[in-house]
Amino acid sequence: MLTLVQKIAVFLLPVLFAITVHEAAHGWMASRLGDSTARMLGRVTLNPLRHIDPVGTILVPLLTLFTGFVFGWARPVPVNWDNLRRPRRDMALVALAGPGANLLMALFWALVIELGVVLLPHSQWLALPLVYMGGAGVLINVILMVLNLMPILPLDGGRVLSTLLPGRLALAYSRLEPFGLVIIVLLLVTGILGRILWPVTLWVIDLLPASAIVKQLFLT
Repeated sequence: MLTLVQKIAVFLLPVLFAITVHEAAHGWMASRLGDSTARMLGRVTLNPLRHIDPVGTILVPLLTLFTGFVFGWARPVPVNWDNLRRPRRDMALVALAGPGANLLMALFWALVIELGVVLLPHSQWLALPLVYMGGAGVLINVILMVLNLMPILPLDGGRVLSTLLPGRLALAYSRLEPFGLVIIVLLLVTGILGRILWPVTLWVIDLLPASAIVKQLFLT
């Protein structure tokens, strides 16, 4: 069992980079598809300071760290639809880039766990932090990926759904965006969000290397 300070130390870096790389991926994809807004604003970078929202990136993840479902956000990357070559299709690709980046990061952290296991017989002081931080990285990135794929605006899944709907339905659906965060918070505090997302989260974790270690460290 980790102490409060140890948990913060283990989760801080994975949470920080899971959220910021997610946003940088949106900007990178938009730039590839014709919109350089994010690049001109310096948002296509892995520098966390360019993406941090003091409340969403630091305070909220720390407060929800012990609720069983970590929640947080970074400053959204601006995307100008008018600059995209094929706006509806390209906006869906920009939206999917964030969860895709989280999946790649989850795989990276799983490999960090494997490295820690290899080093464990030789250097516990180095291996144990790698194993614990890798487990936190897998858990955080899979949670953020699954959460962001929910079809609720302003989440990425909502953006994708909006591009797939016919024009009038997409317009009507977009009017729900101001209430999206309220809906997500209500789902979180009532426990509905966890009941919806945990089965999917566990299924994705099972597909990754070192899944048994992640479950043993944080899910038992």
